[in-house]
Amino acid sequence: MTKAKTTNSPLFRDPIFDGAADPTIIWNHEEKQWWILYTSRRANVHCDGVSWVHGTDIGIASSSDGGQTWNYRGTLQGLDFEKGRNTYWAPEVIYHEGFYHMYVSYIQGVPNQWQGHKRKILHYTSNNLWDWTFESNLKLSSEFVIDACVHTLPDGGYRMWYKDEEHNSYTYAADSTDLYQWEVVGPVITEFPHEGPNVFYFKDYYWMVVDKWAGQAVYVSKDCKSWNYNNTILHIPGTRYDDGSFGYHADVHIHEQEAFIFYFTHPGRKEGISVESYESKRTSLQIAKLDILDGKLICDRNASVRLNMNC
Repeated sequence: MTKAKTTNSPLFRDPIFDGAADPTIIWNHEEKQWWILYTSRRANVHCDGVSWVHGTDIGIASSSDGGQTWNYRGTLQGLDFEKGRNTYWAPEVIYHEGFYHMYVSYIQGVPNQWQGHKRKILHYTSNNLWDWTFESNLKLSSEFVIDACVHTLPDGGYRMWYKDEEHNSYTYAADSTDLYQWEVVGPVITEFPHEGPNVFYFKDYYWMVVDKWAGQAVYVSKDCKSWNYNNTILHIPGTRYDDGSFGYHADVHIHEQEAFIFYFTHPGRKEGISVESYESKRTSLQIAKLDILDGKLICDRNASVRLNMNC
């Protein structure tokens, strides 16, 4: 059995484009490995405007030692359902009854600006994480939706949380009984604009983190429907290598009653560094451990993480 060892900081950097962002972690039942799927931003490619964050594939990193080290495996292929070079962001993947369901943000083409183009959430299925079948373009609360997160509800069924950019970049929700058909519930978190909702169950409560671009705002719930603000984490830059920025767009994984948050950083974004420079654009994936203290979800991002998620 592999013993728990201290993970590297950063946990992973994309060796091709150096722009790994928006991670989600899933166990690959066929390969018996952990996979991280992520947005592969093209940080080291000179592009017009923000084209470097568009035209992106979904990158793959795998771990065969319980999550301690990660190996670049390429990108997901076969996702195209229409012609051209298009944009894929922020995958959410869950495993249900022998199939993987992926809900991924999609933009047609490679825009050079943030505004003015529709965003969609697409549904795919797979039996091995490599080969994907396009299922549908989800009909949600607007045509400007990204960043899906799916979790089971305590009374049955599934809820999806996502960012609706047409509605003030708030978190909205939709429900499903079969993971294919979704019915919009409405707004959930509306205090301020944000993105990247992620929901998990930990120590008798449901928790949600959202990326407010200055750390992660934390919400707590008993029923997975009504949410109360709890705390803010990853808002103070860390001291580990490549961890000296806000923690962005996170995924939380629970393993044997321990909670680990996977997030990305912009470690080169410092005073005097041009926002157009490679150093400003590059990203690193990091991991930190979560805990609860006096009812608050907390994260000491400077502490070393000893990890062994062997299944």
